[in-house]
Amino acid sequence: MKVVVIQGPNLNMLGVRERHIYGPMKLEEIHQQMKNFAEQNGIEIEFFQSNLEGEIIDRIQECLGDADGIIINPAAYSHTSIAIRDAIAAVEIPTIEVHLSNIHAREEFRKKSITAEVCAGVITGVGPFGYHLAMIAIMQIMNEIKAIKEAEKQKK
Repeated sequence: MKVVVIQGPNLNMLGVRERHIYGPMKLEEIHQQMKNFAEQNGIEIEFFQSNLEGEIIDRIQECLGDADGIIINPAAYSHTSIAIRDAIAAVEIPTIEVHLSNIHAREEFRKKSITAEVCAGVITGVGPFGYHLAMIAIMQIMNEIKAIKEAEKQKK
C-alpha cells in the first residue's frame, strides 16, 4: 500500500507563519509523525510540497498507477484551483483533503473548497492531528477497496 502526501503553498512555512492559526509544528515534524505511523502499519509513504499549482497537478498525475491513496492539503488552492480539482478527479485515486485550521470558521472566501468536491473525505480544524486522521481514513478506504476486489474475485 502506498500513500502520497501532497502539500500546497506556504505549508513549507509551518511553525513560522501565523502560528496562532496553524500552530507551532513544522511540516517536517508532521511528516515524521506520518512516516512513523506508516511504518507501524506497513504503508509506503512519500511526501511532496510545492508552492506552484502546476507542480502539484504534475505530482497528482504521477500518482496514477503508482499510489493507492493521496492525502492532500491544497492550502489556498483548495478555494481557487479548478485544475487541481480536475487532476484529483482524473486519477480516480482515493483522496483525503486536510486543512489544519477550520476553514468554515475563517474568512468567507476560505469556506468553500473546490477540491473537496472530488475527495473521498475532508478533515479540517484539528491541526496536525488531521494528518493522523487522514492516514486512518485512507487506510480504511484502501482496505474496503481491497475487500471488495477480493469478494468479486471469489464470485468468479
